[in-house]
Amino acid sequence: MVATNIWFWVGFIAFVLAMLALDLGVFNRRPHEVRPREAALWTGVWVSLALAFAGWIWWGSGSAAALTFLTGYVIEQSLSVDNIFVIVLIFAYFRVPAKYQHRVLFWGIIGALVMRGLFIGLGTLLLARFHWIIYVFGALLVITGVRMAVKQDEEFEGDDNAVVKLTRRLLPMTSRIDGKHFFTTENGRRVATPLLLVLVLVEFTDLMFAIDSIPAIFAITRDPFLVFTSNIFAILGLRSLYFLLAAVVHRFHLLKYGLAVILTFIGAKMLLDSVLHIPIGISLGVVLGVLAVSIVASLIWPQSGLEVDPEEREGETGSIFGRLPSGRD
Repeated sequence: MVATNIWFWVGFIAFVLAMLALDLGVFNRRPHEVRPREAALWTGVWVSLALAFAGWIWWGSGSAAALTFLTGYVIEQSLSVDNIFVIVLIFAYFRVPAKYQHRVLFWGIIGALVMRGLFIGLGTLLLARFHWIIYVFGALLVITGVRMAVKQDEEFEGDDNAVVKLTRRLLPMTSRIDGKHFFTTENGRRVATPLLLVLVLVEFTDLMFAIDSIPAIFAITRDPFLVFTSNIFAILGLRSLYFLLAAVVHRFHLLKYGLAVILTFIGAKMLLDSVLHIPIGISLGVVLGVLAVSIVASLIWPQSGLEVDPEEREGETGSIFGRLPSGRD
């Protein structure tokens, strides 16, 4: 366990809020399309901050704690890639203008931070009181990994999505996007815009991913501070990673199999927790190795059809969570 007190938590949360305020209030005050160069710069910033934080942990608590943080961070960051696949589908289906996508993701990240904090707190409490929960988490990860490996892409029909239908039933909505606003006035009444609908769908997507990612981090450590900070750093870098990878995400068609192997490995690690101890360095090596192999293999053996017209390929992401219906214009 990293030796922490309340001020560690207060300081870290204050740092996160300050970075978010700087992001939206200074660098992204005006809506604009985030180009790959800007996304790469911000991705470098978030990765550098995570590495600096790992260095601080190394200095204060030793190499084992730092490696544990890094392993958790890499796992959460890699699992967030499939989250990016789904966000690509959502933005494409609802035709969200590029210059407003950052705003949707920003507020989506705010909600994700709150949900992840609640999930981590609940998971920590359950594991402290009921050790057998670790085996439930492990079985869940193994099942998810196997499902990810065998399930094929399905068409993503946003209008038939249960969350979309419920949101439209509960809130008066317009089909017109009114700039960067989530609400607007139409015929004298306050209505929600499609941006709010997309935001709700993004939040629900992260909620579903948290069901997998939170148990995964508990396979690495039970230290709530390391679990929370590694999760938060991965979530903070999700927006810039999205803008960096969205245009080329279809090329990593084998990545889902790598993520499936990682989830299965982590789940098996949890199930064998009482009889087999896998050093943290080996766990980190397995995760990085599987990611590298799946990415390189995707580039060496590209998916058939990558050279066709991009419009004919719209919606193909390699994710198990769906693709856009063929022929949608």
